[in-house]
Amino acid sequence: MTETRDPVDPFLPPAGAPVAPPVTAPPRTGPGPRRVRLGRLRSRSAPYALIAPFFLLFGAFGLFPLVATAWTSLFRVELTAPEDREWVGLHNYARLLHDEFFWNALFNTAAIGVLATVPQLLLALGVAHLLDVRLRARLAFRVVALAPYATSVAAATLVFALLFGRDQGMVNWALGLAGIGPVDWQNGPWASKVAVASIVIWRWTGYNALIYLAAMQTVPRELYEAAALDGASRWRQFLHVTLPGLRPALLFTVLVSTIGATQLFGEPMLFGSGAGASGGADHQYQTLGLYLYEQGWVNLHLGRAAAIAWAMLLILAVVFGAARLLRPVLRGRGV
Repeated sequence: MTETRDPVDPFLPPAGAPVAPPVTAPPRTGPGPRRVRLGRLRSRSAPYALIAPFFLLFGAFGLFPLVATAWTSLFRVELTAPEDREWVGLHNYARLLHDEFFWNALFNTAAIGVLATVPQLLLALGVAHLLDVRLRARLAFRVVALAPYATSVAAATLVFALLFGRDQGMVNWALGLAGIGPVDWQNGPWASKVAVASIVIWRWTGYNALIYLAAMQTVPRELYEAAALDGASRWRQFLHVTLPGLRPALLFTVLVSTIGATQLFGEPMLFGSGAGASGGADHQYQTLGLYLYEQGWVNLHLGRAAAIAWAMLLILAVVFGAARLLRPVLRGRGV
């Protein structure tokens, strides 16, 4: 029998040759599990780190003064000796319920707020509608509309105090041309409120008009074209197209104007010649802001002033809460 041999594999090393070590894969150079966890933690905490400065500033200059004011309102404390405190609980709040000057200031604040807010927003709506029309030099008109807002409240109030002067004021001069006798704008119970409200109207109408103008420009022009094809007049287009599109802007301006009216301080403070925080000889235009200032920085009753500040906040909360509850009812009636 013949012996058979296996064929020699040409890829195998010859017999007796040294064998090379096996080839191993290179070690991994990617991030380990710990680095992956750290990276995920950083990516999750980055948004909180970015907004942390806001919350720090809000806590230092917003939340802490609010809590400190609430705590101070529970004590009888004078501004000249803030460390000498006497716990009185809710006595400062109960005292406000029987304080005729507080109720007078609340009534004046509400009256001036209505006299200023309603005409102001109506005028702003009309000015925005005029600026929305394609006119020449529209940018110049917008700058002119915003100029009163950029004017100092002190300068504006002093000018209006001269305009509403009893003997040599321009307003009484114009009334005399119409056959109306002079009006004591600073001492009259309602005339003084109208005068203070006119300052607020002049300063804030342009600001609100620009807000309405920005909202008007977001209303699709196709709606106006469709309304015009249906035969709607410009007035009906304004009622049924423009106003529904302005609803968010209207709510915003009403909210801001209500808060501003509650905090009204500079205009009535500077309007009366030497009246100061009293708001006139008979407190005829003393607002809640003036009454707070009078109690805290004139009479030096820091605890009472803190209670008035929190009462203003609670009044705003009640007003906005009532508006929130009445909103579904008004929507059901199509308002």
